[in-house]
Amino acid sequence: MINKLELSTKAGIIRKKLGEDESSPIDIFSLAQSVDSLTLIFYPLGSNISGACFRSGLSSIIALNSDMSMGRQRYTLAHEFYHLYFDKEMSSTVCSSKIDSNNENEQCANQFASYFLMPPTALFEFLQKLKRESGSEQLSLSDVIRMEQHFGVSHQAMLVRLREENEISTEEAESMQNGITMPAARLGFDISLYKPSPENKRILVLGHYIHQAGNLLKSGLISAGKYDELLLDAFRDDIVFGEETEGGDFID
Repeated sequence: MINKLELSTKAGIIRKKLGEDESSPIDIFSLAQSVDSLTLIFYPLGSNISGACFRSGLSSIIALNSDMSMGRQRYTLAHEFYHLYFDKEMSSTVCSSKIDSNNENEQCANQFASYFLMPPTALFEFLQKLKRESGSEQLSLSDVIRMEQHFGVSHQAMLVRLREENEISTEEAESMQNGITMPAARLGFDISLYKPSPENKRILVLGHYIHQAGNLLKSGLISAGKYDELLLDAFRDDIVFGEETEGGDFID
């Protein structure tokens, strides 16, 4: 049986370990890049896989399906954090795209992800704020969109959590399933949360692998040619060929 209190505590522990407080919205992609010996890979993985985690004694890899929405990728990364930090008996996991998995270990990882991105106290406080502003205990689609934008989670993940908290019924959740992008845009929100990675970031490697390749070059253990080869293997043509983003750099 899933122990929600334990999973909430574990989520808080990892937030603290990564230098975050117990309630603020987080940039989980930046946090992942601060994890020692972790390589983060964005890659199109089809419609059935949301992500994967591979762990060894020297380094770890988390892969995210870049064809899924940014909100779902954030949720998947938090899910994989559970496998990385607490699933010690497994050296690798490949995770389904279904949030409502029947596998208990996957359910634990999903619950952890929900608490990691939407800490209970923070979610409660935001809910109370919305109810005071609207003067109603019943949540609207606009309220749901405001919450998922605040916490940076997918629409589906938000609906699942609100059902768990008995804030909406199954029927209400079903009625809010589709047609989210336009209402979010009309509320003034950036709709990138509901879209996949942009084309220039659909295949991308960040973190430990890139850093270690640089260390090997600096130490003289590999040649410049081998260094370039390692980077090209990691799809980092931008580093090898010195490609710049459109418009160059801006130092403010």
